[in-house]
Amino acid sequence: MLETIDLSKSLTKEEYVRDLTRYQLQLRALAYELYVQKRPLLMVYEGWDAGGKGGNIKRITEKMDPRGYEVFPIAAPQGEDRTHHYLWRFWRRLKPPDEKQVLIFDRSWYGRVMVERLEGFCTEEEWKRAYREINEFERQLVDFGSILAKFWIHIGKDEQLRRFEGRQETPYKAWKLTEEDWRNREKWDQYQEAINDMLLKTSTLTAPWTIVEGNCKWYARVKALKTLVEVLTRELNYVPPDPIAKPKKKQDEGTEDKKKKGKNKIKKTGKEKGKKGGKKGKDRKKKGKK
Repeated sequence: MLETIDLSKSLTKEEYVRDLTRYQLQLRALAYELYVQKRPLLMVYEGWDAGGKGGNIKRITEKMDPRGYEVFPIAAPQGEDRTHHYLWRFWRRLKPPDEKQVLIFDRSWYGRVMVERLEGFCTEEEWKRAYREINEFERQLVDFGSILAKFWIHIGKDEQLRRFEGRQETPYKAWKLTEEDWRNREKWDQYQEAINDMLLKTSTLTAPWTIVEGNCKWYARVKALKTLVEVLTRELNYVPPDPIAKPKKKQDEGTEDKKKKGKNKIKKTGKEKGKKGGKKGKDRKKKGKK
């Protein structure tokens, strides 16, 4: 599946700025509508290391009311989380829409069928069973009234290497790169096989995956925003105003008003002439009889 994704898609800077502004403002309006309708939105972000998940989430939340959303960065389970079923730590993070309308998971329960599968943190029986468990979990969320949006950010192997080297050479980004990232990169083919299985077995009518072409970060950010706007517009039955749409010019409106007035004036004048003509005719007839 991933082999067929066109990673050459991109945007110009002008297109990026225009579309980013449009969808961010529309998303802000839709986030308020979530609050009004008391509907929770759950967003799941998965993708390759250095795929741009953090930057994407930043643009999603940039113009939203910070009181209405929360981002959960998910790492390996620690402490009490390790003593429960792997879905427990996600269940307990869910919040009512009165408190938070938007919950964003930067990595999620899908670690069970990717990292845990390949690193041997669970048995084969456990990760194979997880596909059904995850589909049931997501179905329960949607049946409750939640809106679920899942994004896989896909980049090429060469692009990942370029970004790794860029992080390594940039002091304020170096902390993002770890030995584990390089180790995972060596298992690229194995991970790709696991990801293909995940996408095929957990992209359902209830909770479909959106694959985001991520080699161009600008394109990836805009696609995720646009997808969210479309999903929320449909689910909430609310169309947000387009802030980029050009309003009608006042001059054009004035011209239209003049045309309408002109038509009314012509019609009125014609009737008045007819009436005046009719009176003169009657007066002449009366004079002739006399």
